[in-house]
Amino acid sequence: MSQIYDVIVVGAGSMGISAGYQLAKRGLRILLIDSFDPPHQQGSHHGDTRLIRHAYSGGSAYIKLALQADQLWQELEELTRTQLLVRSGVMNVTDTKRISFAERIADATRLGVKVEHLQAEEISRRWPGFRLPETSEGMYEPEAGFLFSERCIAAYRSLALAEGAELLVHTPVERILVEEDGVRVQTHYGFHYASQLIISVGAWLQTLEPFLALPVRSVRKTVGWFQTASHSFHQDVFPGFTLATEYGGFYGFPDIHGSGLKIGRHDGGKTWKPEEKLEPFGAFTDDETDLRRALESYMPRAAGGLLRGGVCKYELTPDEDFIIDRHPNHPNVLVAAGFSGHGFKFSSAVGVILADLIEKRRPDADLDEFSISRFDGIRI
Repeated sequence: MSQIYDVIVVGAGSMGISAGYQLAKRGLRILLIDSFDPPHQQGSHHGDTRLIRHAYSGGSAYIKLALQADQLWQELEELTRTQLLVRSGVMNVTDTKRISFAERIADATRLGVKVEHLQAEEISRRWPGFRLPETSEGMYEPEAGFLFSERCIAAYRSLALAEGAELLVHTPVERILVEEDGVRVQTHYGFHYASQLIISVGAWLQTLEPFLALPVRSVRKTVGWFQTASHSFHQDVFPGFTLATEYGGFYGFPDIHGSGLKIGRHDGGKTWKPEEKLEPFGAFTDDETDLRRALESYMPRAAGGLLRGGVCKYELTPDEDFIIDRHPNHPNVLVAAGFSGHGFKFSSAVGVILADLIEKRRPDADLDEFSISRFDGIRI
């Protein structure tokens, strides 16, 4: 007779592995299933680093969630005795003609987040690596920084397995069936049974249609690591950053131990579907030129030779807010999806939310804006 689990988690990436650990720690029988072997290069969590910021646009829900996530990352560091979070600070730069930080600064200050509102001259004085137009302004978060994303996944995986969770790797899900007494998940090993199910498959969501059909678009994204001409870009003196420019929105990281300054573009990208080949970095001219143009304009001494390029995936909702909700037709199925290129930092907290929902507890988070029902014409 096949084993019956309390919860099956389909997708053991950032959200899934976090939830799997939280549930196993609470004594539930957990099976995690992943098409690859996390941490891996096929999803949205590779590429070494992810920013963690607290002064968020979108109101208090994101700020509170970011602060909760930060505390959980610290706890994970203590449990695993592994450095996961570096408080490099994060400098958010914009042109005052494009975006104002006033509302974000007000929201952050009200919730106790430390922020500094800086003009272009002050930014360039404190961080000489920046060359900014006079109309630029900055919102600096001294307690923000970056996470070592693959280390985070590996840490949660180790703890989840130590708590008794089981993990099937290189195991695509072929079918999901919801029955009166629970769910059946079919893989090439046969059927796996559980009372409840969590779906957290990132950019691979379309592979679960028609069981779950959501307005989530998968997008090919590129990042590059560039050689710098100055120590002023090194990790010990230069912050993580975001740039709202005439060329688009960018984000990046300091030069970590000589790896080069890392930069990616948040907007744009090319739509991708799971049945299609994911073209490697350099397959398109703008893979590098997009990134280099931003560097040459705002950080010219970091626009040296390309040391490395990488490709990952965003899974975008129409409003770029997350989906954390129950399946409309199956209340014993939870969906965590559409993290839209800014979700990784929250995954420690999302794992707790999913575990609370599984146990029918009220999460310590406002989930209203993450509801599936906000989408018109949804296909389920």
